Amino acid sequence: MEEFKTTRRDFAKILVGSAAAGLPVIAGEPTVPPPSGHREIISLDGEWKIEEGIDPDAIPANFGRTVPVPGLAHLANPTFPGVDEYENREYVLNMIDFGLMPKSADTGALGRTSQKRNYFWYQKSFTVPTKKQVAILRINKAQFGTAVWLNGKKIGEHLGCFTRGHFNLTDAINWEGENDLLVRIGAHPGALPTWVPAGTDQEKPVWTAGIYDCVSVHLCDNPVIELVQAAPQIGSSSVIVQTTLHNYGAATDVALMQCIKSWKGHDFEGRTLLNQVHLVQGELKIVTRTIPIPNANLWSPENPYLYVVESSTSGDHVSTRFGMREFRFDNVARRAMLNGKPYFMRGANITLHRFLGDPLSKQHPWEEAWVRKVLGEIPRRMNWNSMRICIGPAPEMWLDIADEVGLLLQYEYAIWSGIYPWRHELWKTDELIDEFKEYVEDNCNHPSVAIWDASNETRDDTLREKVIPAVRTLDLSNRPWDNGYSMPQGPGDGYEDHPYIFSFAGAPPYYDMRALENMEGPPIRNAAASGHAAILNEYDTLFLKRDGTPVFWTRKFFDDLVGPDASADQRFALRAYLLAGLTEFWRAFRYYAGVLYLAYLDADLQHSVTCDNFSNPETLEFQPHYEEYVREAFKPLGVYIDSWKPKLPASQSQRIHVMMVNDEYETARGHLTLTFSPTAGGAATSSVETQFEIPPLGQMTYVLNLQTPAKPGACVLSATAVWPNKRWSPTISRRNVTVVS
Repeated sequence: MEEFKTTRRDFAKILVGSAAAGLPVIAGEPTVPPPSGHREIISLDGEWKIEEGIDPDAIPANFGRTVPVPGLAHLANPTFPGVDEYENREYVLNMIDFGLMPKSADTGALGRTSQKRNYFWYQKSFTVPTKKQVAILRINKAQFGTAVWLNGKKIGEHLGCFTRGHFNLTDAINWEGENDLLVRIGAHPGALPTWVPAGTDQEKPVWTAGIYDCVSVHLCDNPVIELVQAAPQIGSSSVIVQTTLHNYGAATDVALMQCIKSWKGHDFEGRTLLNQVHLVQGELKIVTRTIPIPNANLWSPENPYLYVVESSTSGDHVSTRFGMREFRFDNVARRAMLNGKPYFMRGANITLHRFLGDPLSKQHPWEEAWVRKVLGEIPRRMNWNSMRICIGPAPEMWLDIADEVGLLLQYEYAIWSGIYPWRHELWKTDELIDEFKEYVEDNCNHPSVAIWDASNETRDDTLREKVIPAVRTLDLSNRPWDNGYSMPQGPGDGYEDHPYIFSFAGAPPYYDMRALENMEGPPIRNAAASGHAAILNEYDTLFLKRDGTPVFWTRKFFDDLVGPDASADQRFALRAYLLAGLTEFWRAFRYYAGVLYLAYLDADLQHSVTCDNFSNPETLEFQPHYEEYVREAFKPLGVYIDSWKPKLPASQSQRIHVMMVNDEYETARGHLTLTFSPTAGGAATSSVETQFEIPPLGQMTYVLNLQTPAKPGACVLSATAVWPNKRWSPTISRRNVTVVS
């Protein structure tokens, strides 16, 4: 029996051709009984044995350690010395440029490590409850490269680090007794061939191997339901369901039955379809049909309603969850469109693969309660509806939870060539295409995945000209693609922009926010010039480590702004204040379809270039100043004081512009109060109030005259907008001002 991985990539090619050709719906009355197949799924998650090795074929004689799966090799007990030690060539060159490593530092051909090991070997025993015709092993994600043996027989290999590996165990499985499963992974990126993308991140100092997603064995009879894709059609209140059947047995006529029901419910909400399909031995057949869902309940961050399509044959049964959601860009209006309406994206970035190297990450990324707080509770509290999963994908549980709590994801592959484009010149285009196909197949049914993101800050003609065109028709939902700093590949695609307008200033004064008063759009365009819609998903954030010390490259900014002897609390307060002000600014002018800052979850390591905003990522406690200020800046009713003058004369009338944006689909009405007070929260020394009215998704600027305090000294200028009966109201914008005589 042929190796399943090869088959999977072959049928991906069939899918591309079928999508382009427009496969007809199979219809007709069935001549066989309704299907009653069942799939048995055996989870292999939990404790595995683990050992290290040098030779790719030298299976260890003994396994003296244990490790959790899913998880990473640095969680092994007892621990492996130097398990995370790997520095890719880009990182070493970057550190040389920053002056943190000598110019003579060895970069290796592609990277360097002090580890003597090349591989980790995982071992697990299991039994099966019943005999079926087909047994498939799924390893959802593992790095770096995966090879599988069952009962001493090598089953196959999967090179991808960010996609699911499928392995056909049928010819090697013991149906009556215990099965011995061995999985070998690379101990570091250097264990992979140079032409395989293992992830590129020139700011990540540690790289940890591991089986970092779920592992399971799937038992079923023929024909196997290999893949189901559900593509919502909002206009017709229906869903296109594309089903790939694989017949490993003799030629047969089989009934394929499909129906739609609500998730966590038993109400059938779409018509049940039952059709006859003829399959010859070994055949892969794609069945495409449209199933009506009358008065469909649309998925959105505000209403994360989910459906399930149940698919059955005489040998197999699969439940596929999806949401009735369409996402695209309107490149005339330069807006994101959710379910046919403009939608402003607000949120942050998760650089999960950096956080995985943080000593405090531990087992938390695989704890459901912890992930639900990361993706659900905290974003709601912070007024976020979107997130970029940056420089590498997350375990599948993360996407399942994002679907359930309502979060739009820009889902980024682990490619960041940055200023070192030589890396992607080594990769085989065919391997890239195969991995990107698997990437789409793995994730296409998640309504939370709104944007396919091919790379971060990368200029690469291969991605634009060969890879994205080869895979985009696989996605029947036709989501847009982001292509780093390259031009958008398709007419409906957007692009990312990272206008770090202050972070790379050559000399003080740094972060002179007065420059914003004469600015409407970005003076610095990192991405290629384009008329397409843009998402701002990185901007100046003045990174601090969790103890309040600056990361190495931001120290000069803090020394200039608050002095070299400033306390950690002073630095935290300054960062929160400036990040909130910049967020207000980027939202106020509506230049971008979305504003997402970097980074919500990140790593705190010795030479970290970036960091997150948690005081404690284990308990998910934010630094208090950050939450106080940044939560306000992301509220659906945005308020921006268009004034950054650090000093104002006493007892003088000031003409102050307050810009407001309304991200809701209803008219915003309420009152806006502008005040001067000696301290934040202190009694106002002067104030003025006006009523505001802002149309749905609209913006308004109000001009108010306000007398500065008579007494010189430090004070706070605050604009407070109250929209009655909103859970998040009021919205507050603040400016620190010194009144002078």
